[in-house]
Amino acid sequence: MAKSVDDLARNDAADAGDGGAEAVNLQEQVFGENPLEVRDTDHYTHEYVGGFVDKWDDLIDWKKRYESEGTFFVDQLRARGVKNVLDAATGTGFHSVRLLEEGFETVSADGSAQMLAKAFSNGLAYGGHILRVVNADWRWLNRDVHGEYDAIICLGNSFTHLFSERDRRKTLAEFYAMLKHDGVLIIDQRNYDSILDSGFSSKHTYYYAGDDVQAEPDHVDEGLARFKYTFPDKSEFYLNMYPLRKNYMRRLMREVGFQRIDTYGDFQETYADDEPDFFIHVAEKNYRTEDQLSDVYSNAVHTARDYYNSEDADNFYYRVWGGNDIHVGLYQTPDEDIDAASRRTVERMAAKAEITPETRILDIGAGYGGAARYLARTYGCKVACLNLSEVENARNVEFNRQEGLDGLIEVKDGSFEDIPYQDNAFDLVWSQDAILHSGDRERVLEEVVRVLTPRGLFVFTDPMAADTAEKRDLGPILDRLHLDSLGSPAFYRRHLNRLGLQTIDFDDLSDYLPVHYGRVLEVLQSRENELSEFIGEEYRTRMKTGLRNWVTAGDGGNLAWGIFTART
Repeated sequence: MAKSVDDLARNDAADAGDGGAEAVNLQEQVFGENPLEVRDTDHYTHEYVGGFVDKWDDLIDWKKRYESEGTFFVDQLRARGVKNVLDAATGTGFHSVRLLEEGFETVSADGSAQMLAKAFSNGLAYGGHILRVVNADWRWLNRDVHGEYDAIICLGNSFTHLFSERDRRKTLAEFYAMLKHDGVLIIDQRNYDSILDSGFSSKHTYYYAGDDVQAEPDHVDEGLARFKYTFPDKSEFYLNMYPLRKNYMRRLMREVGFQRIDTYGDFQETYADDEPDFFIHVAEKNYRTEDQLSDVYSNAVHTARDYYNSEDADNFYYRVWGGNDIHVGLYQTPDEDIDAASRRTVERMAAKAEITPETRILDIGAGYGGAARYLARTYGCKVACLNLSEVENARNVEFNRQEGLDGLIEVKDGSFEDIPYQDNAFDLVWSQDAILHSGDRERVLEEVVRVLTPRGLFVFTDPMAADTAEKRDLGPILDRLHLDSLGSPAFYRRHLNRLGLQTIDFDDLSDYLPVHYGRVLEVLQSRENELSEFIGEEYRTRMKTGLRNWVTAGDGGNLAWGIFTART
């Protein structure tokens, strides 16, 4: 049962934790002798003291918050037919009041009794709303709050008050359990990636929009983001928070069971990772079968799928790039045939693995299946091709049938972000110039490791940013591909190491990348009259520009390419 407002106002803020904290002065924050050592979840109840809570709305500025976020959250909820919502991080009540005004049945929960008391009074002040408030600890949410909900929202960077991974996983599990079968969870967070990697900057627009209030880091490391809030009367307050990285948060949500997770930057679907002040994760509980997995592809994968399924793209890769091996080639002469150079890449990659007829191989991003046919034909092994383009897959199936290899090669529609095969299914995972199209490359690597056997081998190439490249140097390429970033050799080494792959080798062949794109450009230009029957002028024009951008960036040392081999 919810505590009464009188109870909330009288209770010590420490009641919001597990009940074991000592009473504190409700107007003074207590961090001890070394505030940087305060890195535990329960301490947030000592941070939201009365004096800070009283000033919190000055920091938010309800009117500016209303204008800056617009109808984003309301639209997300209505698009999913949501009727009842649990506001799990009510704070001073902004979103609870907003949802009530929009007609949603809303229960308002928070771990801070001080915040809930303020939220209740705000509800009365803004429209005469009587909030249904519940003082609850997320880790035992099912104990404190009853019922199932169409949606749970956890906003205001609140989730970052959880300092241990165990607490984060427990909280997400509680959220998941309290959602209906097709429910949605919306969590936001500061862009800690940008703060950790590039330093703090803020547009001071979307979340903390108060004119005369400063909110900036006092200390930042990989385990603590300590923010200082300075008000016009010179009073200062502090919050200690855990600096969640975006993809780590997405991984936790997925591992708890959420299948589709869309991440927005300052309410925008498309953004560069270092630009937003805040990320908003929209996670759907709704379970999708294997036949429905295309619904959970990342935005980047959807973009790539639509592109490769288009008639212009299919004709370009089939008629210009060779229609067999559509990846970067290794050239003996600058004017060598694209097919021959591309096949040489396949041969060099295959030489790095010990392949026998018993080797089980998965090719992710298989394109037209040229590598699969080479491997099956040369070694007599079975190869599974996973690819997102149904158009390319149809050609792959037909080519395999024509060569009598359809008994060795399986072709499956799907994304490498959700590989539709069981754990430990393959001895070798193979990929050529495909992973760049993912919006969650860490997730791709995790899926690869999941389906590899112990001592399995991962062999892949990918067009990458050079480790020393500046993002501005890659702008034209990223814009053309509708990507926020490229991987890099350092990125792949770091995450392969994180996932436990022991032997990691990079055969640096970066010089071939601009040669290859230059060769494709030459062929396109020399055959343009012939190709105009199959490929539209607008596509050809954009492709020529795109190919020149790859050549320029490669010649300028801003791109990397080569063969990675890594063993579990």
